[in-house]
Amino acid sequence: MPAAAPHAQPPTAPVPSPNAPPASPPLPPSQATLWAMLLALLSAFALSQAYRTVTAIMATNLQSDFGLSAASLGTFAGAFALSFGVAQFFMGIGMDLYGLRRTVLSVFPLAVAGATLSAAAPDYNWLMLGQMLIGVGCAPAFLACTVFISRHFPSSRFAFVSGIGMGVGGLGLLLTGTPLAWLVERWGWRGGFVLLAALSVLAWLLIWRRVHEPAMGGEPPERERWGAAVRRFGALFLLPHTLGIMLLGMVAYASFLALRGLWIAPMLIDRYAFTLVQSGNIALVMSLISLFSPAMFGRLDPGPARRRPWVVNFSLLVAALYLAVGLAHHAALNVALVLSIAVLSGYSVLQYSDVRSSYPPDLTGRALSVFTMAMFLGVGLMQWLTGHVADWAQALGIEPYRAVMITIATLLALGSTAFRWLPKSQLLAQAEATRQPLKPAS
Repeated sequence: MPAAAPHAQPPTAPVPSPNAPPASPPLPPSQATLWAMLLALLSAFALSQAYRTVTAIMATNLQSDFGLSAASLGTFAGAFALSFGVAQFFMGIGMDLYGLRRTVLSVFPLAVAGATLSAAAPDYNWLMLGQMLIGVGCAPAFLACTVFISRHFPSSRFAFVSGIGMGVGGLGLLLTGTPLAWLVERWGWRGGFVLLAALSVLAWLLIWRRVHEPAMGGEPPERERWGAAVRRFGALFLLPHTLGIMLLGMVAYASFLALRGLWIAPMLIDRYAFTLVQSGNIALVMSLISLFSPAMFGRLDPGPARRRPWVVNFSLLVAALYLAVGLAHHAALNVALVLSIAVLSGYSVLQYSDVRSSYPPDLTGRALSVFTMAMFLGVGLMQWLTGHVADWAQALGIEPYRAVMITIATLLALGSTAFRWLPKSQLLAQAEATRQPLKPAS
């Protein structure tokens, strides 16, 4: 009788030789690839810049179509920034949990919906709803760029690359200068929103096509739950140095945007009888300057040990320029002053570097998110407040733009003073005590 055949053994995977080299990690993306992804993200930021400054060019037409007071106009301009600022909290958590690409692609379509709704708005209430949708839709735009730079570029180049990013994002300000003024004069303010909606669709497609986040080195961190993420955000507000950072953050960029995004065209038209296109030309020059001033200040960044005095001194100098705009009634002098403000306002990029140096590496992304939230809540509050100040001044027979500019100067000076005297981060205190470069966050 034949012997039974042995049981067949299942095939086994080959055992790797102990001398075989370990699998090599994926190569990091090239600098060209990183810059391409950053530029794609900056396209959404540029549109965000355009949306937040359209009021300056559309103000006169909106007032005539809907009978808006200065206070209503300020509330309209502030609706974008307020919704943008409130949403920062959720955007920061979303980027931590789901990544930059997924967060931006999921939220930015709300900007398209808001612009479309604004173009068709039958009354002021629908227009306000459109603004709030746009604000939420644009909320991840700049934060995504900042976090991307923080994660994928050397920390020693953070201020410089951030300055370039702010400059490229300033292309959106160019759009709301002369080009939008020309379009609004011919096709009305609704045509402006149609154009912005179309450009937003193109930006979304560019991000979808180009942005794929590079893998971070080391083991991937365990994904947090929402509750834990919220608690970690809340912990930032308990740190004593957060208050001073937020108070100046709420007024520094808000002061520039109140001028460039709301009051520049009405002031030049009412004070000096400029045409809409002429005032748009001044806004365009301000925007051109803003393309380069952040990168200039990023290049001049003196480092963490000396950065805060620079921020204090430049913010006080800009406050003095706003005061001069309010008190001086001369067209050429006013234009020179607002252009000087545009040059010096690039110092705000140093505030981002200060935030990055003030917190340990595991809190950097969330700290930048909180700072961005404070910035845009401040924009909304300042535009709302200055609208009411203008109404109040008119009721008392005071020239409204004088009252507005004095208010902006006062708020900026108070924010600078708070930043100077409130506690600073222990990390910065150590760097200042030793006058040694702060060890960059990894």
